[in-house]
Amino acid sequence: MKVLNAVALVGVFMSTATGMAWAEVSDEAAEEETTTIDIAGHAVPVVKGGLYDRYRSNPPLSVIASEAPEVDLSWFKGLTKTKVDMGFESYSPNFYYENNRMTAVYTADIDRLRELMPAEVLEEVQPLQVWPGRGLVAFTAYTYEYCDNDSYNEIALSIVTNKPGGSNLGPVTLVGQAMSKDFWGYVLKLPVDTELARVRGVVGYNLPKWLTGINRHGDESTVSYEIIDNDTGKVDVVFEGQKLDDVSTEEEFVTNSFTNLGHKDELQYGYAISRQLRHASSMDADSVKLTLNDGALSHYINSLGLGRLMKYEYVPSFQSALYSTSPLNAMLDDN
Repeated sequence: MKVLNAVALVGVFMSTATGMAWAEVSDEAAEEETTTIDIAGHAVPVVKGGLYDRYRSNPPLSVIASEAPEVDLSWFKGLTKTKVDMGFESYSPNFYYENNRMTAVYTADIDRLRELMPAEVLEEVQPLQVWPGRGLVAFTAYTYEYCDNDSYNEIALSIVTNKPGGSNLGPVTLVGQAMSKDFWGYVLKLPVDTELARVRGVVGYNLPKWLTGINRHGDESTVSYEIIDNDTGKVDVVFEGQKLDDVSTEEEFVTNSFTNLGHKDELQYGYAISRQLRHASSMDADSVKLTLNDGALSHYINSLGLGRLMKYEYVPSFQSALYSTSPLNAMLDDN
């Protein structure tokens, strides 16, 4: 069916941005000594002597080349950082040098998705309806192994939308985004497992981040993430995906953008450009499993009325540049 083929092309949304009580990026990270710094009045523990402690999001690429000589930095050499005020002094874009992710795209109840978006945002973007009554959500697990913000895990739950100022023709719009590799969404939930990631995301982007445990496990055939419920301390959500065999090493660039409200309820947008170095996808429902238990996040996901898996993406290697938010009106005026 043409609609299903179109939906299968859907991309994923970065948190863009795309917070660690029980977290496990690695055993070594759990044992790293921390120091406390101030970010917009928040006392934030960071890795002592880590990239953020030393450079506050602006490390020289020569330092990265020295500390991680195996990482290809050629793409970053063509990007320019600019000092910005995000509620704290920082630099845009934020660089993510070595990362991996996996994403599952599901159908969901489109009325429920509309209910969850602020009225101001709905005036500019809406969920894409792939067939009557059904929209799409993307569930993504990220591991940022080496970035300007040190290392952390993040889970993103996003609604697939049209581009602000653009048409919303359901599958037709979806195909257009897939062909241009320029995807848009509205972020619903964004748990992280370091306080640095939480504070930067909340203060800098007004994204729905909170600090919780995110445990990543892997073996020869699968990767899984356990998301801890803060109220009970128990595993709430488990996201498990296959390590697909047909991994492409063809370099691919994808832009993931989001629309949301700033701290003063002003419409804004942000985006990340990703350089995918190794990637694969599947439409097989057996390639990924989302297990929901009895915690707050599970109840929230259940309320979305998830249906069919439309696409699973396994991306064991990518790099990314996350830009600070800008007023949405500025983008609309340029169109």
